Amino acid sequence: MSALCRLIQRGMCRSLPGQQDACGMASMVRTASSSSPVNLTYDVFDGKGESTPLVFLHGLFGSKSNFHSIAKSLVQRTGRKVLTVDARNHGTSPHSPELSYEAMAEDLKHLLAQLHIEKCVLIGHSMGGKTAMTTALTQSGLVEKLVVVDISPAQTTTRTNFRSYIKAMQEVKISSDIPRSTARRMAEDQLRSLVKERSVRQFLLTNLVEQNGHYAWRVNLEAIAAHLDNIMSFPAVETVYEGPTLFLGGASSAYISSDDYPEIQRLFPCADIQYIPDASHWIHADKPLDFISSIIRFLQS
Repeated sequence: MSALCRLIQRGMCRSLPGQQDACGMASMVRTASSSSPVNLTYDVFDGKGESTPLVFLHGLFGSKSNFHSIAKSLVQRTGRKVLTVDARNHGTSPHSPELSYEAMAEDLKHLLAQLHIEKCVLIGHSMGGKTAMTTALTQSGLVEKLVVVDISPAQTTTRTNFRSYIKAMQEVKISSDIPRSTARRMAEDQLRSLVKERSVRQFLLTNLVEQNGHYAWRVNLEAIAAHLDNIMSFPAVETVYEGPTLFLGGASSAYISSDDYPEIQRLFPCADIQYIPDASHWIHADKPLDFISSIIRFLQS
């Protein structure tokens, strides 16, 4: 039986074009207060079972749609309700000048309260994995089980080229009133000099949106650039999360290394660390069946 997906958007989720300046394209403007949680947008895939729902959090430059096919499969195989969520400054969630793991954990707490979800199985990839860890460490009562996908509670700056990606995206210039396919080709051509990997360019281009003939990035590049060092780091947290935890790495990725094991075990004493063969940082895209099987085994353990 196929999953019933319904999109429910709450709060300030209408996309408006940003102002274009001399540097190229601006981000879409959906501003929220920096001092309070934002109303995150999300998709719900309804299961018939009564078990704890699964909540997926995407990585930097990602969106809730990254996990749609995974979510549909997990509904079919487990009967659980599955939510995929857009982080602040990503997807169709509101923009905010603040971008920290503490703020994103508060956003998630706010969303779960709105939906009357008292506990969830929290599954986060990369930046979303750090948000999931922060939530588990600071709001442990909300998290029945935790899955952290190809990231650790350690500094990741040396392993990434995100600063150059941001620069490339900020310098893109696209004419108005041209077909989307043409705009996408123009954007990819301009990204190519700083973003060498085609798969990464394609991933970044999922953020290119059009409204009323104008093209812009839906991610808040200004906030991401301003807080990139914090995003690559991890909050100093004194508490531990003692619930069942799975760290799921890609065997071809360097994001979870043996150097990280002591800190993982300190903060998450019940953690199990596993790797999926022949998978890169984007495990769920490279090896979706293995990824789903690992999640199901963890749910059943």
